[in-house]
Amino acid sequence: MKRPLRSGMRLRVRAPRQRPAISSLSFNKILPNLITLLALCAGMTAIRYGLDGKFEAGVAAIMVAGALDGLDGRVARLLKASSSFGAELDSLSDFVCFGVAPALLLFIWTMQSIGAIGWAAALLLGVCAALRLARFNTQLGIPDPPPYAYNFFTGVPAPAAAALAVLPMCAAFVFGDTVFRSPWLCVVTTVLTAGLMVSRIPTFSGKKLRVPPEYLAPLLIGAAVLTAFLLATPFATLLVMGLVYLASIPFSIRSYRKLEKAAEELRASRAMPDAPLLRAVETLPGLEE
Repeated sequence: MKRPLRSGMRLRVRAPRQRPAISSLSFNKILPNLITLLALCAGMTAIRYGLDGKFEAGVAAIMVAGALDGLDGRVARLLKASSSFGAELDSLSDFVCFGVAPALLLFIWTMQSIGAIGWAAALLLGVCAALRLARFNTQLGIPDPPPYAYNFFTGVPAPAAAALAVLPMCAAFVFGDTVFRSPWLCVVTTVLTAGLMVSRIPTFSGKKLRVPPEYLAPLLIGAAVLTAFLLATPFATLLVMGLVYLASIPFSIRSYRKLEKAAEELRASRAMPDAPLLRAVETLPGLEE
């Protein structure tokens, strides 16, 4: 039962809460996400080409997705348009382009001929891609790694892993199907690639690599020559690039360990500043046993 209003009392009516209006976004803020969506479309188109039996076009679509994936993050940082939405969208696009698309291409191309084993290898590639991207996303809020680790990835990144997975296809396009279309060979390379993605092996990263001014002109000339080879003989060039990347992994491990060892020695010398003096004193004549 409502109480009657007394004289002098005022009835206060609360106005309905208004939801904050969404401010409009500039094209610069949307552009990185558009590039990511283009990469996603390229990855899905690769799957369609595989279903149609156009495997060369499918591999080319994955490479286009890789180029766009390397572009969207740089554009976002350049335009200061990075966001958590863009990071999540990029991870979902990477899973489709570099996990699902190469796995399905390889399975349709040759691995389906050995049944469940071929499908298991394809599933492993997709699952390891998802695990790698999930590990990367969960490390977004972790404090920065040590300075010597800035130029290294942990494991093989998803775009590079996709390129390594389709290397047998590139070799078959160049040299023929006699050896490289073997389903067992593709199973082995697919499993190894999946393992490299989720491994703790340090691999080179060029994202934070600074180029001295004197090397800028040779770098641009090299990029132009590489582009010319990609346009003239794309699959042979991709094959050589993949083999060079594989050959660089032992050097990245060696470089990382040297930097890690140097950092540990520097940390130990700072913790014990008198250690060099003590070692020098111990070697003086008369103190030896």
